[in-house]
Amino acid sequence: MKVVLDTSALLAHHRDEEGADGVQSLFEDANLELFIASVTLTEFGRRMLELGASPEEIQRILADYKHLLNGVVSIDEEIAMKALSLAQQAAKRIPLVDSLIAAVACLKKATLLHRDQHFEAIPKSLLKTKIL
Repeated sequence: MKVVLDTSALLAHHRDEEGADGVQSLFEDANLELFIASVTLTEFGRRMLELGASPEEIQRILADYKHLLNGVVSIDEEIAMKALSLAQQAAKRIPLVDSLIAAVACLKKATLLHRDQHFEAIPKSLLKTKIL
């Protein structure tokens, strides 16, 4: 099984918020393939900066997370176009970063793990999600 972690899932894990145990169990499951979108690195880092982390601390935290993943998926033309398609079919507006993350999950044929209501606007037939 493949899982794409949304930034909200990483933040919940890092900050030991509700859902952190669920993310931890994924990290410990050798049968799963775990991915993040490259834009998650930026979104996570910016949020950590807002919370008072130093740039060096953010780099260390991101490096630690990358070791727990099977990969960081770069945003390319195919993902960009899939994000556009998802946004066009969504019931309401989806932020750009969220549409890119959702597109990664779709193209990886993965479940998107999140705590973000924006993803609920995408039809279930297009995106498999699991809420923390």
